[in-house]
Amino acid sequence: MDEELPPPPPGTGESVHLHASAIAEMPDEPPTRSVPGDLNDQLLQTSVWSDDMLAAAGIPVHDVPFVTVGGGIGSFILADHLRIAGVPSHQIRALSNIEVPWQTYEYLTKVSQIPRPERLRSDSTGTPDCIWSFPSLAFREARKEKTLAPIWSVLTEPVFVDYWTPRAGTVFEGMAKEAQRIGWQQMVSLGQVRMVRKRAAGGYFTILTPPPGQSQTRRVAFRSTFVHLAVGYPGLKFLPDLQEYRQKYGDLARVVNAYEPHEHVYESLVRTPGRVMVRGGGIVASRVLQRLMEDRFNKGAQTQILHLFRTYIDGKNASYGPSRRKGSHGFAYQGFNVPKGSWGGQLKDKFETLEGEERAALYKQVGGTHTPYRRLWQQQTKRAREEGWYLTFQGEVVEVKPSNGKVGTIVRQKNGATTNIEADVIIDCTGLEADLREHRVMSDLLDHSGVGRNPLGRLDVERSFEIRGARSGAGRMYASGATTSGAYYAGVDSFLGLTYCALRIVDDLAEQGFGERIGVGRSVSQWWKWFRNKPL
Repeated sequence: MDEELPPPPPGTGESVHLHASAIAEMPDEPPTRSVPGDLNDQLLQTSVWSDDMLAAAGIPVHDVPFVTVGGGIGSFILADHLRIAGVPSHQIRALSNIEVPWQTYEYLTKVSQIPRPERLRSDSTGTPDCIWSFPSLAFREARKEKTLAPIWSVLTEPVFVDYWTPRAGTVFEGMAKEAQRIGWQQMVSLGQVRMVRKRAAGGYFTILTPPPGQSQTRRVAFRSTFVHLAVGYPGLKFLPDLQEYRQKYGDLARVVNAYEPHEHVYESLVRTPGRVMVRGGGIVASRVLQRLMEDRFNKGAQTQILHLFRTYIDGKNASYGPSRRKGSHGFAYQGFNVPKGSWGGQLKDKFETLEGEERAALYKQVGGTHTPYRRLWQQQTKRAREEGWYLTFQGEVVEVKPSNGKVGTIVRQKNGATTNIEADVIIDCTGLEADLREHRVMSDLLDHSGVGRNPLGRLDVERSFEIRGARSGAGRMYASGATTSGAYYAGVDSFLGLTYCALRIVDDLAEQGFGERIGVGRSVSQWWKWFRNKPL
């Protein structure tokens, strides 16, 4: 590709930073003038705060029983459960720097080639807007589009058809409707959460940096009995060799992450033939390949695709009991991010009984990188292989460096030999991974609250999703979502998993006297209100 790629959108760099606390914490903006009510050395260095310490620092304190940090889908689903459990909206405060709960998730799906009309990797019963999962997303689509095809799919999947999955737009529209019904916007305080510290008299202080001009002080504090953390992935990271390349050569246009804006890559490839290296073997790599191939099929692009796998799967691989995961042409195939038995079957029961390394071993056994088996993708890649413009490689990357006006990847093969693979662009599709330390709130929590890590290195939580070591008097701190991966429940990073987490947390809160338990009677009456879209 001789054409020079345009520069990437502003704000991209070696790490992906988004306007969303669920992905990456942004640094505090330096004050343009002296602003009262800021953190002082005493507060920063003290793990347990008294009310007098906040008063001395001039930080105003707002009282609310329950605070949820993040404001994304995890916060929204728990707030939905609490409202259904009878908790008034004024007793819930969601601290967030995103405007709507699905903002970050929609951004990630869009840049990773899943716009609203396309389908997510989610089950029909994964309904973040409806805690009962009825009517299911497949039923809603069948009714809206006046077709029985979605119903047939869920009844016969995956034997006769691929797993049915919902359109992204259907999920977002449902959440928008439910957010209005439960009064979500009345529960939100916008800003950047700085830290959560224990209170000497029990409970917690959560420090928020409001948007410029929204407060007379630099910080505000929320004093609560309960805190919930749902901050999503701590951050987005490139593969080390690609991050080193970007930092060393400043080339942000030719080496991109699938989770940052990179539409300029596809636009340039449609105009001018080029070679693209795709790295990764998960769902995002599948989506990127689909986009590249469809641009070639439908827009006349002449793109050559080089797909580099570190681990090449060509047959059955991971196993659990008699079951074995299928694979071919480099990919391991699995319908969802965890086996369906992890949500409510034998695997769920198994995970709940295991501790420490035994639980970690089971996660390793059923985990790994995989993508759904979809007939469309199989047809596309088969055609691309036959026509010779989609090639796969296996090896370990030694170095990435400029090479003959392109980006060269030095790969060590299984036999020990090295080869240089040149491409115009590299797209990193290896996923969302980062250590808790990369999230400022999580890092502060590890340093000052006595919490620990689970066998996979994420937050250590009880079966009720209370964070171990974070109890403060009568106060309880909970977490849900990706930061708890490795817990007693495997499907935490999914719509259905977030709903399960919320139900366990709400049950535990009811035992503490906060909200009602959602029993049969309340569940039926509240579903009827949901069905009629009656505001709470």
